[in-house]
Amino acid sequence: MTIDILMPYPMLPIVQEQLDAKYTVHRLYQADDPDKMLTEVGDRIRGVAVAFGPVDANMLGHLPNAEIVSSFGVGYDHINTDDCLAAKVMVTHTPDVLTEEVADTALGLMLMTVREFGQAEQWLRQGNWQAKGPYSLTQATLQGRKLGIFGLGRIGKAIAKRAEAFGMDIHYHGRSQQADVAYPYHASLAELAAACDTLMVVAPGGAATHHAVNAEVLKALGPEGIVINVGRGTVIDEAALIAALENGTIYGAGLDVFENEPKVPEKLLALPRVTVLPHVGSASQATRNAMGQLVVDNIVSWFETGKPVTPVPEMG
Repeated sequence: MTIDILMPYPMLPIVQEQLDAKYTVHRLYQADDPDKMLTEVGDRIRGVAVAFGPVDANMLGHLPNAEIVSSFGVGYDHINTDDCLAAKVMVTHTPDVLTEEVADTALGLMLMTVREFGQAEQWLRQGNWQAKGPYSLTQATLQGRKLGIFGLGRIGKAIAKRAEAFGMDIHYHGRSQQADVAYPYHASLAELAAACDTLMVVAPGGAATHHAVNAEVLKALGPEGIVINVGRGTVIDEAALIAALENGTIYGAGLDVFENEPKVPEKLLALPRVTVLPHVGSASQATRNAMGQLVVDNIVSWFETGKPVTPVPEMG
């Protein structure tokens, strides 16, 4: 018997081609009337391959026989895991295969932000080096900085390892202290910010971390403080961040993620010591293909063995 898979949004060719070869794939994004398609095929769907959301009780209500949601990405805040648990639907994601790529991006973004490399490049490209002289000396340096990591998971640890090579002193905050980690632990995010001058956000999105980096945390970070975010945009209160940058409460920010992607506030873009990237943390072809392969592997493993490869932690 054929197995029917729902694909709400386009996915990489490596995902689409393999799923097409093995299953009957229903592409919701190609339907003239998505609700009509769900009504017609919903009870046949046994698996869902997703890169975006939402996947919640509303969608699952159309898919009474769904068994697995295989998600693209290490973060899965677009999926309501409580709703999936209630419906007895397995949820998987794609950790590990993107760890090194995101950690590389985090270090690159931190260097760009501290030393204003992006702004210096634009100075050259706009002809200012020849017309006006050298780019201004950067007032910040990486030398002697203390790095506070918010979210010391797989990616956070990979970032810490790289930062050690730059001579940085590492501190961290998370849901709990990790027994096998020697870095100093801080019980609150504000305490971490007060102890450091560079805050690296690697925390996942969701209700538990929404606007965790707020005005209080930014004030604690101080006027020499720099915030780097490669986690989720919702972790930072963007309005508070803009105010802190405008008022000199902190020094600068490097952001790969934003609250309402792909929209980025004009006020943020207008600030001189802000470096921005368009959510490219894991965006190399090799890494994205590895993530896509894991989406496929989770679905295949589920239907062939009854076990996924990389279930999300909530699934036990």
